[in-house]
Amino acid sequence: MPTLAVVVGLAAEARIGRGLGYPVAIGGGTASGAEVAARRLVASGAVGLISFGLAGGLDPALRAGSLLVPSAVLVDGRSVSTNAALSQRLGGCSTGLLLAARDVAASAAAKAALFAATGAAAVDLESGAVARVATEHRLPFAALRAICDPAERDLPPAALIALDRRGAIGLARVLGSVLAHPSQVPGLLALAADAAAARRALREAVARIHTSG
Repeated sequence: MPTLAVVVGLAAEARIGRGLGYPVAIGGGTASGAEVAARRLVASGAVGLISFGLAGGLDPALRAGSLLVPSAVLVDGRSVSTNAALSQRLGGCSTGLLLAARDVAASAAAKAALFAATGAAAVDLESGAVARVATEHRLPFAALRAICDPAERDLPPAALIALDRRGAIGLARVLGSVLAHPSQVPGLLALAADAAAARRALREAVARIHTSG
């Protein structure tokens, strides 16, 4: 039966996103993986795509756990509007631009530069693929994202190598990085707290959507 479908980057996001009641595909935390996931969902009969999960904050006013339903995604310098009805189903548009990136914005300086250049409130790796594939197939798309790392947060080295191709945390890689650079432990703990706040916000949003649905 034709239905909407959801693209995420991480296995943890998928566990939450399944609460929306739609098929979910995991991109593994990369833009290219998200595109493969989106195309797989469309080939399976999806009639619309949702980009769901965490995002990096660019607007300094946004805190960990802030929810975003953007009115447009900035893809390769072009603003691609999200579907108004689908965005309303996700809680209604809460911000203007979400920046689609191919690489992680790992430092506060990089985030500040992106904010100054684009005015986007947040950045993620999956939404650009969702926008491109949906536009190509003339399908509606929207995004529901929660801020994980705020604009002032530098990502520790372990966070940049943590994911495997299935979007799960590779503990061996994380531990190896921590042993090599123990000074990153405070940053990892802060990031873990931010991520917990973001996942909690997503779970609450899914519960509201399911109830109103």
